[in-house]
Amino acid sequence: MPNAIQNVRALVVYGHSLMTRIPDWTYASMMRLAIFFIFFNSARTKVEGFMTLKSSTFFLFEHEYALPIIPFKWAAYMATYAEHVFAILVLIGLATRFSALALLVMTAVIQIFVYPHAYVVHLTWAAMLLYLIARGAGLLSLDEAAARKLNPSREV
Repeated sequence: MPNAIQNVRALVVYGHSLMTRIPDWTYASMMRLAIFFIFFNSARTKVEGFMTLKSSTFFLFEHEYALPIIPFKWAAYMATYAEHVFAILVLIGLATRFSALALLVMTAVIQIFVYPHAYVVHLTWAAMLLYLIARGAGLLSLDEAAARKLNPSREV
């Protein structure tokens, strides 16, 4: 039995050492990709063609979403354009922290005013967005390329 316990312990230690070697930029890249698909796909359901808002989008913002703060037409345009722009910026890793913050605010508005029962989904989005706000886009990003250009002695 002690041999089995030692084997399990060795396996756990080995697994832990492997996991700690995964670079942070891989997490950031996966989160950026996930956030992009969530928000960009949502944005694309609101438009037809390139960027023409559908009549159903206005209907949803007027009747289902019904934000109490701003007129529904403004909300429809602002949310649709924000989802497109900030999702793309997060994907390419440009102004990532600002874009993630904007999407986090949008997530909070959705959670509070639109779908308060969908907290599990929104907490998942918030966790990814908070990571990007705190840690940045990672190595494979335009933010990192710009930082290296501005400070060539920067360590990776």
